[in-house]
Amino acid sequence: MVKKIGVIGAGVMGKGVAQAFAQSGYSVVLIDVCENLLLTASEEIYNNVRFQGLFRRGEAVADPDAVLSRIRLSTDYELLADVDYVVENVTERWETKKEVYQKLDRICPDDVVILVNTSCISITKIAALTKRPSRIAGAHFMNPVPLKPAVEVIRGYHTADSTIEEIKDLLLSIGKETIVVNDYPGFVSNRISHLFMNEAAFVVQDQVASPQEVDEIFKKCYSHAMGPLETADLIGLDTVVQSLDVLYESYQDSKFRCCPLLRKMVEAGLCGRKSGQGFYTYE
Repeated sequence: MVKKIGVIGAGVMGKGVAQAFAQSGYSVVLIDVCENLLLTASEEIYNNVRFQGLFRRGEAVADPDAVLSRIRLSTDYELLADVDYVVENVTERWETKKEVYQKLDRICPDDVVILVNTSCISITKIAALTKRPSRIAGAHFMNPVPLKPAVEVIRGYHTADSTIEEIKDLLLSIGKETIVVNDYPGFVSNRISHLFMNEAAFVVQDQVASPQEVDEIFKKCYSHAMGPLETADLIGLDTVVQSLDVLYESYQDSKFRCCPLLRKMVEAGLCGRKSGQGFYTYE
């Protein structure tokens, strides 16, 4: 029996998650409050599947029409009433998260596992919004989702062992390894990587080096695939700023103070790849 996956949020991460599950044969319901974003997501998923063949020569290539046929796009949360799993990918704002989880708790069956694809907000804090904390865990997918081989899974305070095992099996079925960590804001990946990107922005702000020079050092001297500022542009500078604010509020530690240059760029609409301009210009 084909499992049904609900995916909340049709932004950068949500469309990647929807694509990854649909490519593996799952039926997907992709929900977003913005119809234009859903339309864009559909177009980009089609193109991403088509272009994957360029990166995976010699491997079987998915049919983009077949992948899209498994994804239902809608603004109606009630379509989640019969899903088996939910992956939530909405913006890193607490009030938005709170509203979404209240809906999910009301609509979804009691046995549904909810995977929280959040950047920094505590899984325990999110699970407390629901009547099913044992069925909630973090699943921090990396971008681009279809191409990344592993997922950082976060165990909340009340997350059941059976929930973790179920998530491991689910992720394995789409070809992804699971690395399980415990819950504190930012977990492992973002607690460290956002310090990295933030300090890189401070280096540019202080005119120590240009964005290109910063990234070249990490690619050529440390063999990183991408530099910290290229990574920030890929994630979205608005998301990086929101995540740093969550980390600062959660730990009350000045090391998470957001670089003023990052905040200024976001206020100017320079959010990276998604807006066409960040530390770099994109066509």
